[in-house]
Amino acid sequence: MANAERGGRPTESLGATAADGTRARLRVARLGLWLLAALLAVRQVAAVLTTPSGERLTALETWVGPDGVLHTGGSLYDSTRFTGTPLAGLVLKPLTRTAEQALGWGWTFGTLLLVVALGLTAARALPQPAGRRTAILAAPVAVTLLMLSLPVRNTLWLGQTSIIPVLLVLLGCFTVRGRHAGGVLIGVAAALQPTLLLFAPLLWCTGRRRAAAATGVTFTALTALAWAAMPHDSSTYWVRHLAGAGLGGPADALANQSLHGALLRLGLEGPLEIAVLLLLGAAVVVLALRRAVHYAHDGQLLLAVAVTGCAAIVIAPTAWQHQLLWVLLTAVGRVGGRTRDRMVWPLAVVLVMTLPAKMMLPNMAFLYPVRDNVVLLAALAAATAVPFLSRASRHFRTPAPTPYAPPVPARFAFVPLLPFLRRVLIRPNLLLELLLIRVTYAAYAQVRLAATGGSNSAGRARAEEHGQQILDLERLLRMDIEHAVNHAVVKIGWLRDFFDLYYTSFHFVVPLTVLGLLYWRRPVDYRWARSALGFTTLLALVGFWLYPLAPPRLMPDLGIIDTVHGVQDFAQPDYGTLTHLTNQYAAMPSLHFGWSLWCGLVIAIIAPRPWMKVLGLLHPLFTAAAIVATGNHWILDAAGGALVVGGGFGLTYLLQGPRAATAVVAATGSGGERPVPAKDRTPS
Repeated sequence: MANAERGGRPTESLGATAADGTRARLRVARLGLWLLAALLAVRQVAAVLTTPSGERLTALETWVGPDGVLHTGGSLYDSTRFTGTPLAGLVLKPLTRTAEQALGWGWTFGTLLLVVALGLTAARALPQPAGRRTAILAAPVAVTLLMLSLPVRNTLWLGQTSIIPVLLVLLGCFTVRGRHAGGVLIGVAAALQPTLLLFAPLLWCTGRRRAAAATGVTFTALTALAWAAMPHDSSTYWVRHLAGAGLGGPADALANQSLHGALLRLGLEGPLEIAVLLLLGAAVVVLALRRAVHYAHDGQLLLAVAVTGCAAIVIAPTAWQHQLLWVLLTAVGRVGGRTRDRMVWPLAVVLVMTLPAKMMLPNMAFLYPVRDNVVLLAALAAATAVPFLSRASRHFRTPAPTPYAPPVPARFAFVPLLPFLRRVLIRPNLLLELLLIRVTYAAYAQVRLAATGGSNSAGRARAEEHGQQILDLERLLRMDIEHAVNHAVVKIGWLRDFFDLYYTSFHFVVPLTVLGLLYWRRPVDYRWARSALGFTTLLALVGFWLYPLAPPRLMPDLGIIDTVHGVQDFAQPDYGTLTHLTNQYAAMPSLHFGWSLWCGLVIAIIAPRPWMKVLGLLHPLFTAAAIVATGNHWILDAAGGALVVGGGFGLTYLLQGPRAATAVVAATGSGGERPVPAKDRTPS
């Protein structure tokens, strides 16, 4: 055996087995991703084709329907409903003879095939050499992200053509052979979407001068052909509307994510707006092209193409939602020299391109300028500012690794710890953390509201029935003190004001403060506490969904005074000042008490001083008093909140094992090497 080990054969066999296992897992992951992409495609197609005619493919209907602009006489742009170039109108004209039903099916499935082709082309365009995991998973991941993106969903729903120019550019840059053919395809794309002429200087500056010339010639020839066939429409589009400006919806609409639309939304008009637009647009073009040329010479041609496309979005007169796919392609760029920073940009791009802006940022007036222009800001950042790594950087392929706590067995042998959820010893990236917290909270709010069918009136009867069940159980247990406590507090003005303030303010302030202090002072414990809070909230959502419950203040004839929201009109199906914002029947379990108990336990476990621990434990006690005194929860709601908190900490331990700080101390105490100081400060 010793000789065999020295000879290396068993080791080689073990290595081969491990490699085979890795390949098998990658194949399974690839199959799963393709199935996910297929399910998303089926869902999108079904959503479009099952919608009544007149509510789906509205853009296509506007063009080629019985009363569409391509049927009627006169100019294409008389009603400003048609926003394409004259060439696009010339190409679409023959479709007016197609039966409506056949055209709808054909157009939808044709668009779906274009999306798949776009994903496959983008996956093949990744910088080489690519790792095994990237090579196997790139295509299904690309197609899945495209299916989830708002531009593709918008394109399928409206029946738009915006996938075609993007695909033509990618095919011209990466797939088509020959010095001129690629330029011809890009020229066709520019004839359909004029700002894509920016790719001509990119081709020229990267040594593909014949392709650049072919782009210009093709664009000119096709535009001239359309002008010869439709002179009045061409004059209207190119001269009167300045390459499409003013066509479609109002230019200051939120859907127009171009620099022109943003300036109009900020209140600039007339010559001043035009001057600012020209100045900023010129600066964006120069910066973006310089960056794109650099990345192309660096071997990151797909990133160069994406950066140029983002510049085209910024300078376009109008950039509607279905034209914004270029931003998603910038996710291939690598940002950050550390592993913890590497996912910030791709995740931010994916969130911006797949979620409504209202889910990205809170509904606060001072954030409206950012929220209203979030896609434009992402495109502007990608084109001019995001510091994408060069392939020559030592961190391009191997970012600085993340230190982990040494593995320590769980206290109970049957706990099935997940190996990929290891304890991290440094704080996560702050921007990434804020994005995740915001999106998670927005999803939580949506699920909470959907738990009663999307409105309070939809679940009112069931919630009140459950409220009566809780009241009967409390009476059986002789703990129905809500009415007595509520009326006693109402009689004492300062006490009522105190509990109202405590209920409305401390619910968010204290957990956010605890998370902030942990992130700043004790990053080793931050992830543990955050995971427990996340699992707690997830379990609470299950409770809201399965058991909608009317709080005491919304129980008719109970006589509870709502000290926070005011007098309720029980004759109205939707009553109360907050019913349009959140689900009023999400009372069991009480997250007011649950989050406060989480705060108290975390402080009691981590705080270094006894008085801090006592102060932390007082918070859930005051919260319990506040939720009962204000009439917002039953006593048993607090018990439910305690149960989900216990479940949250239990799931965290079950999936990840002991806290990272505990694991480090345990490993050091048993003679293991200590990779990171046990102090809670993270290395910079």
